Amino acid sequence: MTNSSRIKIFYILMSMTLLFVGFFQSWNVALTIFNLCLISSIMTLGINIQWGNAGIVNFGVMGFAALGGLANIIISMPPTQNAWEAGGEIIIVGLLIFTLSIFLSIILFKKSNVNKRIKYLISFTFIISGYFIMRLLVDTPIEKIEAIEPAKTGYLGGFNLPVLLSWPVGALLAAFSAFIIGKISLGLRSDYLAIATLGISEIIIYFLKNEDWLSRGVKNVNGLPRPVPYEIELQSKEWVLKVSNYLDIPVTELSSIIVKLSYSILFCAVLLIVLFLLEIAVKSPWGRMMRAIRDNEVSANAMGKNIKQRHLQVFIIGSAIVGLAGAMLTTLDGQFTPVSYQPLRYTFLIWIMVIVGGSGNNFGSIIGGFLIWFFWVQSEPLGLWFISQITTHISDTNIIKSHLLENAAHIRLMFMGMILLIALRFAPKGLIPEVKR
Repeated sequence: MTNSSRIKIFYILMSMTLLFVGFFQSWNVALTIFNLCLISSIMTLGINIQWGNAGIVNFGVMGFAALGGLANIIISMPPTQNAWEAGGEIIIVGLLIFTLSIFLSIILFKKSNVNKRIKYLISFTFIISGYFIMRLLVDTPIEKIEAIEPAKTGYLGGFNLPVLLSWPVGALLAAFSAFIIGKISLGLRSDYLAIATLGISEIIIYFLKNEDWLSRGVKNVNGLPRPVPYEIELQSKEWVLKVSNYLDIPVTELSSIIVKLSYSILFCAVLLIVLFLLEIAVKSPWGRMMRAIRDNEVSANAMGKNIKQRHLQVFIIGSAIVGLAGAMLTTLDGQFTPVSYQPLRYTFLIWIMVIVGGSGNNFGSIIGGFLIWFFWVQSEPLGLWFISQITTHISDTNIIKSHLLENAAHIRLMFMGMILLIALRFAPKGLIPEVKR
């Protein structure tokens, strides 16, 4: 079977599955799954270009997605005037000083002709000095800012700009972080690189959880602006009332469907743009060069290719796509919750999507994103149904039955393991393998 035939078959099957959910469960549920599938697919494209086309193992998906979510706060939330008056400018100055110390240490490391150990000592001294100067400046303002109505604000807020602007800003923020992380860690071997990126993503989440002045930490930021209308606004529209009467659907349900459809249109547009650009990149001389580096770094290096520089390029591109998807997900949720960023959901589940769909093939990664997320959502009701069936003849007061029914949600972990094992056994290259050119 050719890859084009596989793509048609799997995409038709996925469409039929979503339609089945819409007809027999709820269109709201179907559209919710669809929107999250779209965002997950964009994340898989970011990982696929890193792993499938360049052989870079990035287990830091969670951190880059969280940075994308942070962009929503910085861009779209209104500024907290009292917080800025309490020392917002001083915090910005402190952060700039620390950033400047890092760049100066890098420049001195490259330009100086002294012993390498002395270079490291000078760079380390610059960074530590910049850090302590920053802390000296920002500690007192941070305490004042976090004390300003902590139940409501207690943070600087944002620039009160359109929320759609936060999506490219989230990509840029993730790309900038990827540049710094890549400069530090891309020289490591693949297994060490995986550990390093996972550790750095945990540091990013730890920072977001504890720096209340920036994102309210574990208190979360709620009520993020939307790029689509609110349900309550739609319910008063005359055309919505007419459609509701014509289709015999409650107006509250119809307004929710319209909002989710609006999100679907936006997400589909972003997915298609990202897919189009990546397909151009993969089929270009640059894409062939990246696959050559992936397959044999020694030969590519002998041909004069700068391996580390090219790895840094693709690491930044992939991380920017993940940051974009993270900003979209926070917009869809309407809130930023740092504690929700867990490796299972935002790193390893995305990797399962890429592996099952087919690493090295963008269309395979998208179908992997749809398939895995669909089963991740539906495995809980399926697990509940399965357990209730096998325990039908057991008394409702039985402790074991109660325990199994209460923990039915965890059966999704078993489902994911089974799907991954079956895929690796019968389709080790993925459902839609990479096209050999």
